[in-house]
Amino acid sequence: MPKVCQLEVLVKNNSIIQSVEQIILLLRWNKPSGRLILLIPALWSLWLSPAIPPGIGLTSSIIAGGLFISGAGCIANDLWDRKIDREVPRTKQRPLASGNIRITTALILLLVMLLLSLLVVTNLPTSNRFLCLGLASLALLPILIYPSAKRWFKYPQAFLAICWGFAVLLPWAASQGNLSGGWPLYGCWGATIMWTFGFDTVYAMADCKYDKQLGLHSSVLSLQKKVIVTVAISYLIACSLLAIAAASAGVTWTFWPTWATASILMQREIWVLRDLKFSIPVYGKHFQHQVWLGGLLLLGLIIGRIS
Repeated sequence: MPKVCQLEVLVKNNSIIQSVEQIILLLRWNKPSGRLILLIPALWSLWLSPAIPPGIGLTSSIIAGGLFISGAGCIANDLWDRKIDREVPRTKQRPLASGNIRITTALILLLVMLLLSLLVVTNLPTSNRFLCLGLASLALLPILIYPSAKRWFKYPQAFLAICWGFAVLLPWAASQGNLSGGWPLYGCWGATIMWTFGFDTVYAMADCKYDKQLGLHSSVLSLQKKVIVTVAISYLIACSLLAIAAASAGVTWTFWPTWATASILMQREIWVLRDLKFSIPVYGKHFQHQVWLGGLLLLGLIIGRIS
């Protein structure tokens, strides 16, 4: 092959690789913490339901659906915020903000993620499919408009928490075909909402200076000096509700040492932030630690349900 042709092939291959890399960045699939922190409550829900252990097929469907719908949410977020992201150091290199991906490409990818999410739901057991389709349809609008909440709602992190709650309702519906789960379901749902509000409020601390400059809302700006105690209370309520859910589901004693450890560590994590003068990596580390603590609670639930 002539050297000119080899060079053209090399350039084309590099271009394809760069495009794939930008797509992965747009979907945030390069950041597993953001995907895991959504999947963990979904798995809490499965392991608190009466049908344990959950089947491999159902678990795989829930994980795949979580990856697709979180990808759709990330695209929607960047579409809403592409102009804002250019003004914030942490986000100015995102694919849409930097112009590395076109808006039309992002819209096509958004549609693909939504169609893949729909495909997952339509492949659930027939007896549970109608309820899951209804819940998925109900969740779609909040997920797509959540990124706009910072423009008109003083507590956008609470809006995200409501969206996160569907990560509990859908797996339960897929497993049981109803939402009559009593405290195991409602406690898990409430715990997820409070936990999400807490960790996303801490995550918002990294951008609060820029949010204020750009005239945007966040729970950090709304709560001001009460933000640390509010997050601490959110974590306390989350752990308490998950304890009620676990006790109601009949988990064995093996869950409780894990629960106590995670609960204490959550309070420690927020206590070390009380100075409110940390850098962006510190808030990101808090987020990553919540993934580990949520995973620890999941491990405790699994052991408590099978032992």
